[in-house]
Amino acid sequence: MTDIVITAANVVAGSGATTETGISGDTITAGQVVYRNAAGRYVLADADEDTAIERAPRGIALNGASSGQPCIILKSGPITIGATLTAGAAYYLSDTPGGICPLADVAGGDYLVLVGLALSTSVLQVGFVVTGVST
Repeated sequence: MTDIVITAANVVAGSGATTETGISGDTITAGQVVYRNAAGRYVLADADEDTAIERAPRGIALNGASSGQPCIILKSGPITIGATLTAGAAYYLSDTPGGICPLADVAGGDYLVLVGLALSTSVLQVGFVVTGVST
């Protein structure tokens, strides 16, 4: 699977985005997709995990954090993702923990989780859709 290559320093929430602050349970880099675990901490989401909670994104990290440190996430809205996108294309949760990929790169057996649609070559409109359907 080929994930988009994100430059963490270029990840920025757009105007009108919904954000949330919490504590990291993993080492997280800005631009990675996270879910909130049973302990209430943000950890990396993954499209090929067995449990539904691990495939249900809570947001995209806006800052880097080690386990136990504060982390701000974007839950919905526009984000300059720090990667080159194809305008109008849909982007999905990857089977690489925290990764984002185009539909063509979703691997067999992965669960389809829409992360968002590219508004331009640099801005992703985040709106998670967890289908519960595996490929």
